[in-house]
Amino acid sequence: MSVVILRDEIIHYEVLGRGRPVIFLHDWVGSWRYWIPSMQAASVSFRAYALDLWGFGDTAKNPTFYSHEQQLSLLREFLDELGIGKIAVVGHGFGAILSLLFASQYPHAADRIMAIGLPRQENALHPRLRSSSPTELAEWLMERTPATEAAWMEACKADPRAIALSLVSIQNLNLPALPRQVSVPCLLVEGQNDPVFEGYQRTDEETLPEQMHCIVFDNSGHYPMLDEPAKFNRLLSDFLSLASGESPRRLQLKEEWKRRVR
Repeated sequence: MSVVILRDEIIHYEVLGRGRPVIFLHDWVGSWRYWIPSMQAASVSFRAYALDLWGFGDTAKNPTFYSHEQQLSLLREFLDELGIGKIAVVGHGFGAILSLLFASQYPHAADRIMAIGLPRQENALHPRLRSSSPTELAEWLMERTPATEAAWMEACKADPRAIALSLVSIQNLNLPALPRQVSVPCLLVEGQNDPVFEGYQRTDEETLPEQMHCIVFDNSGHYPMLDEPAKFNRLLSDFLSLASGESPRRLQLKEEWKRRVR
């Protein structure tokens, strides 16, 4: 286990591989651990980092730091502490929001963004996120199999206040406008069967800026990286291998995960 001390508190992270840096940001339900297969895939050519946000996993539980603003500051301080410069960011759910905010506020520090399960608007989130315990949320969203057992157990470490207070804080954000505030290449990934979002509707790619692309995993729920790991990791590797500044629309789409949105 690797840690850094920020604001006199323990921040837990893990790192694999060598090369250009990429950082993985988890959702409200989970921790760094469900990223292990994706980190292993990325670490063949990249240096993959994953950290536990305030209140999750083995990072300190301090309600003072549970807003999205404080979680974003954690990411910035973490990168500064480790001396990491321009970086690719892979964010999921709450982590997807943070990844786009990071790219919007620090465009020179973000090389590209993969945003998975990005909430389109705060009122589209299922009310169970606000009312259920971390254990109940894990049971709802993450199929319990031998492959996901460790990630399932880790999800239950979350401080319920970290979920609740971050959900309150994003009410101040204009979530529908967030993707259009980002100038760096961005790939949106959606699971068509994601129960977190009520009334799922596919993103209309024709409305997206040129530097953005959306791919839907038709057989995935909230965790496409766990539901369809081979597809997801191949897509991740192809996205990370694009030249800096290259639009993800130029990806050579493979038939096994091709899901263009029209």
